[in-house]
Amino acid sequence: MALKTAITFGLVNIPVRLNPVIKNNDTNFNYLHKKCLNRVSYIKYCPTCKKDVTTKDLIKGYEYTDDKYVTFDESDFDKLKTTDDKNIEIISFVNEDEIDPIYYEKSYYLNTDKKSKAFSLFKTALKKCGKVAVAKTVIGSKSYYAVLRFGENNIIMTTLYYEEEIVLDDVKVEEKYTEKEMDLALKLIESMEGEFTPEDYIDEYQDKVKNAIEKKIDGKEIKQAKSKKKVTVTNLMDALEKSLKRA
Repeated sequence: MALKTAITFGLVNIPVRLNPVIKNNDTNFNYLHKKCLNRVSYIKYCPTCKKDVTTKDLIKGYEYTDDKYVTFDESDFDKLKTTDDKNIEIISFVNEDEIDPIYYEKSYYLNTDKKSKAFSLFKTALKKCGKVAVAKTVIGSKSYYAVLRFGENNIIMTTLYYEEEIVLDDVKVEEKYTEKEMDLALKLIESMEGEFTPEDYIDEYQDKVKNAIEKKIDGKEIKQAKSKKKVTVTNLMDALEKSLKRA
């Protein structure tokens, strides 16, 4: 379902709708009791009061020391938000190649009414300037920084991970290799050059799952998937040369 929000750009306010770009393609399974094949229920239970509880009985708690909590309800979280938090507030324009793709989290497309002059102007300005907009916003209850870029008939917004969420090993290990090994590596890369065609990248596992479901419904047996024969070459030069011949 589209979320109504607005891009704020200087003193300009552009009402937009926020739409997820990605849909989950995974096949959903339910947990059943093996004995009777009925769905199991997940019950919230308080061991202190020795009783089942419902969602309305719950509040959130932060454990600041062992078994000591401060509690928050929804009104507490509401007090932490400003009224303009949910707007997409643009804070700067940068070159897209300055942003490492590792920061990209989830993408949405922004659209609006066909007659929105402000949206059309902003979209075209993004295209002409060759930059992307960095903005901040709130989705649900979480605050995000995000990147807005030109995308055909709409604007694509991608939320970003925070610096503190990125975990990378910064230990540098210098490995020595020969000029011939580098030459072979570059030739191998060149031999495997192609174009990015996402429509060719099929979720093979999900296809197998769906096919297995159909077989189960028809009472047929699922056969073990065949594994590809792996060839292990321990010598780097041999591995490069043989890979180049295959390519």
